[in-house]
Amino acid sequence: MDLFQLEVFLAVADTKSFSRAAQKLHRTQPAISQAIRKLESEVGEPLLQRASRDGSLTDAGLLLKDYAEKLLNLRGEATSALSELRQLQSGKLSIAANEFTSVYLLAVLEQFRRLCPMIKVAVQRSLASQIAQEILNHKVEMGVLSFRPELDGLRSIVVYKDELTFIVHPQHPLAQAEEVQIRQLGAQSFVAHNVPSPYRAKVLEAFKRHRTPLNMEVELPTIEAIKRFVAMGNGVALVPGICIEEELKRGDLVRVPVRELKFERKLRLVYRKGATLSHAARAFLKIVESTAAQRQGRYVFEKE
Repeated sequence: MDLFQLEVFLAVADTKSFSRAAQKLHRTQPAISQAIRKLESEVGEPLLQRASRDGSLTDAGLLLKDYAEKLLNLRGEATSALSELRQLQSGKLSIAANEFTSVYLLAVLEQFRRLCPMIKVAVQRSLASQIAQEILNHKVEMGVLSFRPELDGLRSIVVYKDELTFIVHPQHPLAQAEEVQIRQLGAQSFVAHNVPSPYRAKVLEAFKRHRTPLNMEVELPTIEAIKRFVAMGNGVALVPGICIEEELKRGDLVRVPVRELKFERKLRLVYRKGATLSHAARAFLKIVESTAAQRQGRYVFEKE
């Protein structure tokens, strides 16, 4: 099989039509049909459900689709790398992050854009649970995670040490406390993030261990919405510390330490182990390292 056959196969799978695939690839429909027949002959399995009119894939087709996407992504990566060799002042850096980890990137990207203005930067918003696989599938070159990835084939560098932070409105009864205990929170109305995470599980376990009810009466889809809702005087919340620095400076929110909820969150920059990083990615790593040296504190550069 060759890459053109795989490209045709993906076009048919995506458009669910031989004619629409032909239009997408600027080919004739007979050419598309011939490429699919030849591919099926080579793999020895039917790839499309001929009896179905919706272009459904067979089990073999579903399996091949995953590999075809990886191969074509690799082709794109190779083409980009060769282009960078010819034009050292161009290139693209693709990074996967979620809402929380994107905040870390802002300071680093500001410096990167200043030093490498010709490099295009694309930060793709992804679920944390999917970022590791997206890196391995060559959909992005790097990712930012708040936990160590379990999949083999990845390398990670700790770049920021954050902490889970309990926040309240400035007029909240607990706002003036130097520290509170978890049992004091049993009567509070929590505004929660409705995205599962390892730290959400740790919080639930901590409240259970201390026999304290956790009243999550409102769940919102973004940390930004949670911050604004609490700043309006609605409930309390636990959020990553890096996300509330500006609100604390303005006095919109107040941070109150909770003795039993001191959870450190290490942000990691993750990429494929043994991969030849692009010029853009190597430059980005140098800036991440220099940022840690300049800012210090929570900014670090620790290889794992």
